[in-house]
Amino acid sequence: MPLWLRLTLFVPAVLLLAGATSVYVYRRGAKVMRLEKRGRRALAAVLVGGPTAMLAARAFEAWLPREVAAGLGVAGGTILLGVWISTVLLWAVDLPFLLGRWMRRAPREALVEDPPPEAPEPEAPPAPLTRRELIRTTATSAALGVGFGASLYGSAFGRHDYDVPEIPVRIPGLRPHLDGYRIVQLSDIHFGTYVGDTERRAAVELVRRARPDLVVLTGDLLDHDAAYAPQLGRLVRSLEGLGARDGVTVIPGNHDYYAGVDAVLGTCEAAGATTLRNDGRVLQGGIALVGVDDVWARRNGYGGGPDLAAALATVPEDLPRVLLCHNPVFFEEARGQVALQLSGHTHGGQVNLGVRPADLVLTYVSGLYREEGSTLYVNRGFGTAGPPARVGAPPEITVAVLTAA
Repeated sequence: MPLWLRLTLFVPAVLLLAGATSVYVYRRGAKVMRLEKRGRRALAAVLVGGPTAMLAARAFEAWLPREVAAGLGVAGGTILLGVWISTVLLWAVDLPFLLGRWMRRAPREALVEDPPPEAPEPEAPPAPLTRRELIRTTATSAALGVGFGASLYGSAFGRHDYDVPEIPVRIPGLRPHLDGYRIVQLSDIHFGTYVGDTERRAAVELVRRARPDLVVLTGDLLDHDAAYAPQLGRLVRSLEGLGARDGVTVIPGNHDYYAGVDAVLGTCEAAGATTLRNDGRVLQGGIALVGVDDVWARRNGYGGGPDLAAALATVPEDLPRVLLCHNPVFFEEARGQVALQLSGHTHGGQVNLGVRPADLVLTYVSGLYREEGSTLYVNRGFGTAGPPARVGAPPEITVAVLTAA
């Protein structure tokens, strides 16, 4: 299906989801807080304002100062994500009560003629909550508090809570002088409305502390617009300036195609990086580094796509192979042919509150996987996609330390 058609279907679906979940949270929130007319209007305005602010930030970011667009988007994204998390938690609260009500439902009695209406009695004071109602009200309040609290944390703190794990990887055939070789991986930066100079400076400092022999950028470097390419260029120049002995190597991801892959890779090359798209290079005379095109390039109508055979044909057969591929699903094809594959794309699920929903639909989500003698590492990414927040999936810069098997 062409990308334009998928987007045409995707945007209305997201708007419908935002509307339906907002109505659900509005009804449950207004009831549990016992809001009067004015309070209900205020709550409705907040819930409608979240998606509206996110859309406005994206639609008008070219005409707004970046700080204004980012502020609108973060505020709106916090509200919308809070609605979505709260919806899931509220389902968990409501479902047992609905099932219990259904199971206790009495059989219908035969219809009888209604008695004549009686004179209305004076209005009685509201009855106190029953034990069941008190439990449900308390659980609903907790669900709303956790939902919006987690979203606020993820927007304000979680997306900047950077993690820099060192991952030892055994590489069969690695030459002794390369034992301890350090590959520092940055992925899914998503330069755009929510990622700019602050994040760029943090990335450079974290990479500097990691003492890289090689820096690799494994796709989704821009979010959606080639106008942010200068930010990427400044990042690559700063990373090149750190003096890693094998410099910086870049491959594209699906968002780089959305933004304009030629602008992305051209900017990186102009800043001094090596770009690999179904190509390879030899590192320090002892490692074959290969990079393939994005897995979604062909299905999105951009042609190309990954060609591992073409990439491997550019490097000596007797060297251990390290593969860069944005989407980890390609490991199903590459395993057994490379020693190590470095990928990103998944963001580690990005929002994981106790459970990781991405595990239900993805085989490789984050961390290490070993199959058929090959190792895959999936980086959680540095930026965000969609709501600018991270919960239970901190942004990451990976240090893969190669050791001889």
